[in-house]
Amino acid sequence: MTNALRFYGWPLVAGVLVALLIIQRYPHWVGLSPHEYSLHQAPRTIMQQQGPHSYASAVSSAAPSVANLYTTKMTSQSEHPMIKDPVFRRFFGESLPRQRRIENSLGSAVIMSPQGYLLTNNHVTANADQIIVALKDGRETLARVIGSDPETDLAVLKIDLDKLPAITLGHSDSIRIGDVTLAIGNPFGVGQTVTMGIISATGRNQLGLNTYEDFIQTDAAINRGNSGGALVDANGNLIGINTAIISESGGSQGIGFAIPVKLALEVMKSIIDHGQVIRGWLGVEVQSLTPELAESFGLEGRPGIVVAGVYRDGPAERAGLQPGDLILSIDNARAVDGRSSMNQVARARPGNKIAIEILRNNKPMTLTAEVGMRPVITAEPDKPDE
Repeated sequence: MTNALRFYGWPLVAGVLVALLIIQRYPHWVGLSPHEYSLHQAPRTIMQQQGPHSYASAVSSAAPSVANLYTTKMTSQSEHPMIKDPVFRRFFGESLPRQRRIENSLGSAVIMSPQGYLLTNNHVTANADQIIVALKDGRETLARVIGSDPETDLAVLKIDLDKLPAITLGHSDSIRIGDVTLAIGNPFGVGQTVTMGIISATGRNQLGLNTYEDFIQTDAAINRGNSGGALVDANGNLIGINTAIISESGGSQGIGFAIPVKLALEVMKSIIDHGQVIRGWLGVEVQSLTPELAESFGLEGRPGIVVAGVYRDGPAERAGLQPGDLILSIDNARAVDGRSSMNQVARARPGNKIAIEILRNNKPMTLTAEVGMRPVITAEPDKPDE
C-alpha cells in the first residue's frame, strides 16, 4: 500500500497543481466566468518632455517690442488745510492759494508697427501731461496720444524713432486653456521683467472692469506697472495686452487679465483711421432675467434680457421697443445676458438693420431696428448699455 502511494502520489499532486493553474489561467475552459477588466496604458512617447526647456528664444523675440512708460501729470489741491479758519478765509477771500504737485505713474506699452504706433492701457495714460517711452535698447522719447477707448481700457500712442522692433502678432482666437504664456512688462518700475504661466480661461466677462470685456485669464504674475505690457505665447507672438489683476492684497495672486490681441487690433485700427472707436448702438438699458424677475413675469425657464430703459429718440425707441419688454434674440442670436448682447450690437455697423425678437405681455413680436452709432461715453454706465 505504501509503495502504491509512493508510486501514484507525486503524479497525482502534480496533476492537481496543473489543473489549478489551468483553471486560474483559462477559467472559460471549465465553464467559469473570467474577471473582465481593461487597462489603458499610455504610449511611452507621451511620457517624453514635450515643451522646451527654455523660453529664451520667445523672450528674445518679444522683449525688444515691449517698452516702459513713465507718465507725469500736474495736479492742484484747491482745499488748503486752513480753509475752515474764518480769519484765513477773510484774508484770502475766494482767491485761495492752490498747491500744485507732480504725480508720476508707471506702465508698459507694446510696439505694434515700425511706424511707431504703440498699444497700452487707457488708465496708464489718462490725463497725463507727459509720457516718456523707454525702449529696451536704451533709447527714450516722448509719446503723443493718438486716441483712447475707456470702454476697453486701451490707448494708442505714437513715437517718432527709426528701426523700431514691432512685435509679431499671434492669434488670440486660437489659444487653448493650458497653453504656456509669458507676461512682459515693467512691474514696480524695477525694469523689464518676464513671468510665466498658462492660459487659465478665455472669454472672461462680467467682471466690472470695462464696459466691453472679453478677457484672457492667466496665472502669469502681473503686478502694478505691467499694465499695457505684452502677453505672448511660447513662440513670442503677441496674444494679449495685460490690463488688470484681481487681488485682495494689491499684489499678484495668479489671477491676471489681458485684452485679446484681436480685440485690441480692432480698437487700434479704428482709432488710427477714425480718431475714435465706431460701435453700433441701440440706446437701451437692459438687465439679465434673474429667477426673481422670471417669476414675477411668469417666465420661469425662459432665457432673455429685460429692457430696463430706452433712450429718447434712440434707435430702440424708434423701433418700438418699450421698458418691460423681454428680448429673446437679436439677429437670430439668443439673448442670454446683457453684456453679450451689448457686444453683439457694438460689432454691428451703424446703419445696418437688425431683427429683435421680443416678448411683450406674453405675446411674441419681432421688431426691426436701424443700428445707430454709439455716443462717446466718458463714464461707465451702471447698467449694460446697448
